[in-house]
Amino acid sequence: MGTRLIIDTDPGVDDAFAIGLAALSDDVELLGVTTVFGNVPLETTTLNARRLLELCGRPDVPVAAGADRPLVHAQLDRAAHVHGADGLSGRSHTLPEPTRPLESSDAVSLLVSLIEAADGPVTLAPIGPLTNIALLLAAHPGVKAKIARIVIMGGGLHHGNSTPAAEFNIWSDPEAARRVLVEEDVPCVLVPLDLTHRCAFDSAWLGKLAASGPLGATLKSLTAEYLAHYRTELGFDGIVLHDAVAVAEAIKPGILVTETYPIEVDCGFGAARGATVADRRLKPGGGRTVDVALDTDLDGLRAFLLTRLAGTR
Repeated sequence: MGTRLIIDTDPGVDDAFAIGLAALSDDVELLGVTTVFGNVPLETTTLNARRLLELCGRPDVPVAAGADRPLVHAQLDRAAHVHGADGLSGRSHTLPEPTRPLESSDAVSLLVSLIEAADGPVTLAPIGPLTNIALLLAAHPGVKAKIARIVIMGGGLHHGNSTPAAEFNIWSDPEAARRVLVEEDVPCVLVPLDLTHRCAFDSAWLGKLAASGPLGATLKSLTAEYLAHYRTELGFDGIVLHDAVAVAEAIKPGILVTETYPIEVDCGFGAARGATVADRRLKPGGGRTVDVALDTDLDGLRAFLLTRLAGTR
């Protein structure tokens, strides 16, 4: 039996690769996908998720729509300038139309039903704002006993990307992030920008993916606007697949090297709003800790993603 996995997502180009990674891995039991506002509005993220599962030949996977806004304060900005207005570099319409209807239940209800019905512990991989996960844990604490761990793409210990201090997913709903990372007691792995930026995938890697077959070529075709954005940030032709790095850890525990720290999330209204602060003192105080992914075998990780997405495993 492989990893029982539910992805909570806001596709998003890097989300597309993350969904593909899970959907195409034969050692993953992909129980469901839930959607959240984030890179683009909820209606768009939800359609993108359904189309991506259809592309991967996985209409068996249920999809439910979740929160369309943060818990408390309005989302200040989206990420269309990075991912394109449709979230997928203007190419969402080229994906196959979904054949499975959207679930009539909301995301939290689907999460509860899938977790309770699972025949063992379930891993959650939230790769967008943490609103749905915060709502789940607050309203249904009984499911926590069946959550193996929550592998989160978010945060940055030394820098942000939406602001100098804050990474996009955490910044989009800091109150939800604080609930999950600070106030709860479910085991969490945080995969921050500090590592995901180091795991950049260059044009040669993308070329190998495109040459692997129609599915790989389609995934590569979704990267045009994303590639243009990261060409400026990275200084070379490449992209950063933040969310796929986190899902790799969800699938293969230990592929990322972690260190354990207490985490705080800044929910104030100054320049640090949405910042994730790790207490890295030698003898921090007691309380809840989070495993923070800070290293990996970079070439090994890139090979892992390529073999899974190319279907050569």
